[in-house]
Amino acid sequence: MKSDLERFLAQDGREDEIARVRHLIDENDVKYIYFQFVSVTGRIMGKGVPADHWERMCHSGFQLVYGSTANLFIDRNGDYIGYSPDAWELVGLPDVDTFQILPWDPKTARVFCTLFRGREEEVDPGAYLTSDCRGNLKRIHEDFERETGLHLRVGTEPEMMWLKLNGDGTPSVEGVTKPFCYHIDQFAELQPVIHRVIEYSKAMGLDMIQGDHEDAPGQLELNWQFDRAERTADRLTTYRQICKQVGREMGVFPCFMPKPFMGVSANSCHHNISLWQGDQNMFLPEGDDPRTPGKVGLNALGGILEHLDALVCVTAPTVNSYRRLWDTGFWAPVYANWGFQNRTTTVRVSAPGRFEYKATDSSVNPYLSFAALIQVMRDGLQRNLDPGPPENRNSYEVNSGQASHKIPMNLGDALNALARDEVVRSALPGEMYTVFEHYKRDEWERFCATVTEWDIKEYLDILP
Repeated sequence: MKSDLERFLAQDGREDEIARVRHLIDENDVKYIYFQFVSVTGRIMGKGVPADHWERMCHSGFQLVYGSTANLFIDRNGDYIGYSPDAWELVGLPDVDTFQILPWDPKTARVFCTLFRGREEEVDPGAYLTSDCRGNLKRIHEDFERETGLHLRVGTEPEMMWLKLNGDGTPSVEGVTKPFCYHIDQFAELQPVIHRVIEYSKAMGLDMIQGDHEDAPGQLELNWQFDRAERTADRLTTYRQICKQVGREMGVFPCFMPKPFMGVSANSCHHNISLWQGDQNMFLPEGDDPRTPGKVGLNALGGILEHLDALVCVTAPTVNSYRRLWDTGFWAPVYANWGFQNRTTTVRVSAPGRFEYKATDSSVNPYLSFAALIQVMRDGLQRNLDPGPPENRNSYEVNSGQASHKIPMNLGDALNALARDEVVRSALPGEMYTVFEHYKRDEWERFCATVTEWDIKEYLDILP
């Protein structure tokens, strides 16, 4: 019986695609290629290879330690996260159709890769590596579509802040512009950066559609057209890579930290989601009320709210993510509720056929968050879950109904909720949950074991 790796190499048309890319490499004089994948935290990992070895890499792939899916970080006890040092090495093989030449360095290209267990492993040799978040999303989405006939389309709102640099080149905690929301003048001040980001984004296949200055210092949101979940995840990853390059070129720092400033809005990354059957949006209203989603949409909402506590752990994945929830007055979600055009709810029906999931921020790994949304909506559809009535009041001013259930307000509580929720954990199959839980539990414990500036100010002169 062939392994997953062998079936991947034998895909119909793959050899023709490899040859097509070779033509592009030669025609454009590409000298170097990044063979990249995405770690548990959304970092871009991989190897760089001279373009002369394109065909060899397509057939044999590269090898890298399993722990690279966890950034090859160690925990507070000195142990490698997810895998021990004696673990075998993964095999990365390029998804040839993702090959693109970098517009800022046309002698260099990049290609996303799918990860496999080593060919000589004693257990499941050549099987898909379950700590490959990008590969997991693709497989979970394919399984969902086979089962339901539906697929997830997503558009993201990737807010981030452009910060000034200190004299030594390190980032300062100071935005390039003033915190004036939607002001064209502040938008114009960042226009050179915007032009460069859009130029590179369009060259990399992002259909840029709009943007604005948000209400934190240096805060921009630039949007591109929504698409199938796995394509949107790749494009968000590409967008972050583009912003990092533009920052190097323009002498500014692209900050994707959720909450670098208190007293102003955080960097969110709202997910605008819809389930489609072919070219039909199944979230669209079915009755006379243009606001109320159809049955598929309501059941999907029911699944999201049913599993929201655990879902938040995946979509708000850092200690800093929860600063956003505690800084009141900036429309961050706090309760397990939904509503029509209600910016105080966690899920907002923002337009007929579209839900805005708001309990997510700029640090999110979209491959994990999209997979988790698929799994909780699948459960909502299977169990015919009812989301309850919409919340039409200001959620922050009421404490009855859905507004009586708060979502987790720190990473530790969210991790505990995830441990109890089999449905959300199914979006982190096999070793993915082991890696994620180890990484995030260590992050939470390191925070709890740290004396902060707040501690010093609050307690240094506590007695007598």
